[in-house]
Amino acid sequence: MSATLKYHGHACFSMAADGHRVIMDPFITDNPQAVEAMEDLDVDAVLISHAHSDHLGDGIEIAMRNDAVLVATYELALYCERQGVANVKPMHIGGGHDLGFAHVKLTVAHHSSSIVTDDDIQMLGAACGFIVTMGGKRLYYLGDTGLCADLEMIGRLNDLDAAAIPIGDTFTMGLEDAIIAAKFVGANLNIPMHFNTFPVIEADPHEFVRRLEAEGLTGRVMEPGQEMELS
Repeated sequence: MSATLKYHGHACFSMAADGHRVIMDPFITDNPQAVEAMEDLDVDAVLISHAHSDHLGDGIEIAMRNDAVLVATYELALYCERQGVANVKPMHIGGGHDLGFAHVKLTVAHHSSSIVTDDDIQMLGAACGFIVTMGGKRLYYLGDTGLCADLEMIGRLNDLDAAAIPIGDTFTMGLEDAIIAAKFVGANLNIPMHFNTFPVIEADPHEFVRRLEAEGLTGRVMEPGQEMELS
């Protein structure tokens, strides 16, 4: 059994196994790191951790174009349905669901979830992370979060093949806290995300990996467009 993981820049990953693919937080069109167009993405499910524009991104359009199921917390899923997504799966933190080709469980992420326009701010429930299981492999996508004790419990209760961890500071945990988070989570492989897309979240992912290795942990910097097999 196997699965592949692909990095699309910023905090967007897709995971594939057995001819199916799910994509997480598909911020593509306005993402300066993206190397693919939204129209080139073929997926069976779209997972949205929260409503901020660099995470909801092109999620609605991608779900509609692919007739894919869109998974999000309750309020955000209903918002997406009202925007035209035919197949939504409203969930909430702690809940899991078998999509048939993947199992998805929502986890705590200490962050907000809102859509900001020129004249309004619309709050849309809670932010979350995802534990995605496909092809016998398990990815923990932490989402936008600060360091918290929940991460240690999640790591203790789940055998994790890989974890995608934000390191960019300002809006999420920074490098120092991300090192602690990696220790808490205990995944076989730790992948930095949510860095260098904008000046306000500049961070050195290679320093993250070096610091992990000094702690006896394994990390890997993925470049946008890069794909690897999870082992």
